[in-house]
Amino acid sequence: MTCASCAGRVERALRKVPGVEEVSVNLATEQARLSGTAPLPALAEAVRAAGYEVQEESRDIGVSGMTCASCANRVKRALEKVPGVLEASVNLATEQAHLRLLPTVEDATLAAALQKAGYALAVTPEEQAEPDHAPDRRAAAEVGFAFALAAPFLIGMLGMALGRDWMPPGWVQLALAAPLQFWLGARFYRAGWRALRAGTGNMDLLVAMGTSAAFGLSVVQLLRGEHHLYFEAAAVVIAFVLLGRFFEHRAKRATGAAISALLALRPRTARRLDQAGHEEEVPLAALRVGDRIVVRPGERVPADGVVEEGAAGLDESALTGESRAVEKTVGDAVSTGTVSLDGRLVLRARAVGGDTRLAQVAALVQAAQASRAPVQKLVDRVSAVFVPVVVGIALLTLLGWLLAGAGLAVALLHAVAVLVIACPCALGLATPAAIMAGTGAAARAGILIRDAAALEQAGRIELVVFDKTGTLTQGKPSLAALHPARGIALEDALQIAARLQAGSEHPLARAVLAMAGENVRPAEAFRALPGRGVEGVLDGRRLVLGSGRLLEESGLTSGPLAEAAAQHAARGHTLSWLIDPAKPAVLALLAFEDAPRVTSGTAVRSLKAQGVGVAMLTGDSPEAASAVASTLGIETVAAGVLPAQKAERIAAWRAEGRRVAMVGDGVNDAAALASADLGIAMGSGTDAAIAAAHVTLLRPDPVLVPATLAITRRTLAKIRQNLLWAFAFNALGIPLAALGGLSPALAGAAMAFSSVAVLGNALLLARWRAA
Repeated sequence: MTCASCAGRVERALRKVPGVEEVSVNLATEQARLSGTAPLPALAEAVRAAGYEVQEESRDIGVSGMTCASCANRVKRALEKVPGVLEASVNLATEQAHLRLLPTVEDATLAAALQKAGYALAVTPEEQAEPDHAPDRRAAAEVGFAFALAAPFLIGMLGMALGRDWMPPGWVQLALAAPLQFWLGARFYRAGWRALRAGTGNMDLLVAMGTSAAFGLSVVQLLRGEHHLYFEAAAVVIAFVLLGRFFEHRAKRATGAAISALLALRPRTARRLDQAGHEEEVPLAALRVGDRIVVRPGERVPADGVVEEGAAGLDESALTGESRAVEKTVGDAVSTGTVSLDGRLVLRARAVGGDTRLAQVAALVQAAQASRAPVQKLVDRVSAVFVPVVVGIALLTLLGWLLAGAGLAVALLHAVAVLVIACPCALGLATPAAIMAGTGAAARAGILIRDAAALEQAGRIELVVFDKTGTLTQGKPSLAALHPARGIALEDALQIAARLQAGSEHPLARAVLAMAGENVRPAEAFRALPGRGVEGVLDGRRLVLGSGRLLEESGLTSGPLAEAAAQHAARGHTLSWLIDPAKPAVLALLAFEDAPRVTSGTAVRSLKAQGVGVAMLTGDSPEAASAVASTLGIETVAAGVLPAQKAERIAAWRAEGRRVAMVGDGVNDAAALASADLGIAMGSGTDAAIAAAHVTLLRPDPVLVPATLAITRRTLAKIRQNLLWAFAFNALGIPLAALGGLSPALAGAAMAFSSVAVLGNALLLARWRAA
């Protein structure tokens, strides 16, 4: 807001939102005070519709105490009720919540909302200075002790299967089962009680109800002097649930290994040079932009920067997936987390801490792993009613067996089996576990997938459209030839072209400047002509340099240079024309050569092998585009298109019903990347292209495009497999338990196996490698 009328416009927009009673807008503080029942997202949308922005930020918080999908849904609802929270998404597998909220919302407020819902704010892995292994050791010890107490019951159950009575005496059974039920099993009572207080249910409530019923029945039978006791049902179920939780936690950490591996790339200290040139070892947090840093052989680079002294081969595999050492020398950029293999470097820091490329990559991977796939909506609907439905089925099972003439003990055990087998953990883990493992495997190969929605889109792509320059080609064209018009010296034509290009970052401009040498004086009134070229004023004359389209717009033909132009076009060279529009006249022809990348042909063949169509979309001349396309085996080519026309062409392909991916690296590709079903930006490209893309390739290798489609399809397949397993497990297990086909102990083992099986299936994605 910049004036009083702005404040008035915002106030009128907010008054139109249903539920708003009173509103006042303060221009000085840029804040609005409201009363009423209008939801915050609706208010934010009203402000945006009025043409203003709502100040918001993203925040990730750890959440402890979640055990199933219904827990994740309850945490989501609790956080979204906090004033100032616009949106919350909760990931059961990472045990984290991703929030869009106003900057004024404090963590203490979020912690209070979580505590009221029965959960707690936890430290996220990236906030830990050191990984805490104490909980793992404690959990392992508890599982070991649980099975030590449950071992006599397991031996007794084996004896029953063999027709022998190996079960301990009744009072011994009570002494063994009580610590399991009320000490190791106390967590189930606490979590179940918190769920009841919140007006809902979860897996802990099911376990607490089932084991308590079996334990209580056994105590009554023991006091009555009955021989048939059922302590083993409660004891073995708790032991197996604890074992399942332990393996589940280990598997969750394995699926999130990509984030841990990225964060581990950061060294803890750096060697900084002081003003006298002396080395001093300082904590990483002490680094500032502009510092001079020394990296010795075998050490990791502590900050993004530019090499000022030395040369070395850098191992960038952990960050980009590139297996070969990359040579770096003076003037080259280096990234945090890469390793100097064989040389000493002195670099000038350009980005530190959270601004480094490594931090941005980690943030992208984390955001992708925390996102929710569209298919997760079905799981959310099911889990919201799952626990009440299961309790209802358990009650019907109890009544049904009693009406059928079975004793109370038998009917109760079958109802307990229903409660135990119906664990919704596998259902809640099915989708996030596969997303975490898939996006983690992709990140290790140098493929960053923005979110789960992009992953789902990538798995359904039917046509991949490549930009040419810098994507299929190396993006480092050289000036192959310069043909001046009659009466113009070669050196003069080169200097004019260089002065016109001095203000441009285009690859063709860099090729001209490389040939012209240093100390080129820029033209005055420089202006880029998107999709056509550049213009500027030299010695009072307005001159232009650009494509054949610019030649046509000037009303000129190639004239005496036509033969040279035809020869270069036949070789696939890119042509640029130096023009004096005032005369008008052609001053020179420039021919550029840009060879295809070594892996471009492999990428095209791999896509075709996957049944995906391939096309090329470029602003270059039809002759140059056709030469590259024929070399790579691309049949569909659209050449000479402006940036806006690229987006229109993508829209036309989509209108035909095709799911389209666009691969590019330049500013002129940003609109096409955003308009495609899936935008894939080369990591060597511009920030605009990367910001517009759904997928970023950390190294400029076209072969990562078919690899992207391959890993996303495998991930989607794992999601479908996991959901099928989770739904089938409950669909078959609950009726089987209700009909008496499962004992509570066997149900507990099967329930633990289901969660571990889903996580294990997702972890198979970690074995994937880009071809």
